[in-house]
Amino acid sequence: MPTLQDATMNRVLILHGWGGSDAPHWQAELASELAKNYGTVSFPLLDNCHFPSKNRWIKQVKQILHDFRPDTVVCHSLANNLWLWLCEEDDMIEVKRLFMVSVPSLETKEKTIKTFFPCPKPKNIYAKEVQMIVSDNDPWVALDEVQALASYYGASLTIIKNGGHINADSGFGKWKLIEKLVMETK
Repeated sequence: MPTLQDATMNRVLILHGWGGSDAPHWQAELASELAKNYGTVSFPLLDNCHFPSKNRWIKQVKQILHDFRPDTVVCHSLANNLWLWLCEEDDMIEVKRLFMVSVPSLETKEKTIKTFFPCPKPKNIYAKEVQMIVSDNDPWVALDEVQALASYYGASLTIIKNGGHINADSGFGKWKLIEKLVMETK
């Protein structure tokens, strides 16, 4: 079980996807759990989350990264694509751990979020350790695409059976697995 010292020694940045991740989404629950354990957490609402602009989100998150200096970043959905775009920036900072949950296809065709696609696959992902967690029936990506992406980055891959898009709509509110993984330190 994670200790209080583990939680307080780890600066965690949680980045939501398209539309945000307010309660009862697992990201809101994770932020709450970290804060309850005296952890250092930043869970910002990104600009115009229902009609996001890649360039505005990049600018906003670059500032957060440079001010907050996280050890761990937890991305859900579109935030994963945002992270890949950030990795194309000249002044990107490296983090210790990156959790990529429900990575959408890099070729997603959705009008509202079209500025994020097609998404690059940068050589450097700016994380010492990468963990991808996906579902075998996510409507936003084929499992073989995520498996190839995980292999490309040398990421550990966890596949959740019938997890959908791993969000509140698919039953992922309080999620002990992500809490344990994020709160443990090595």
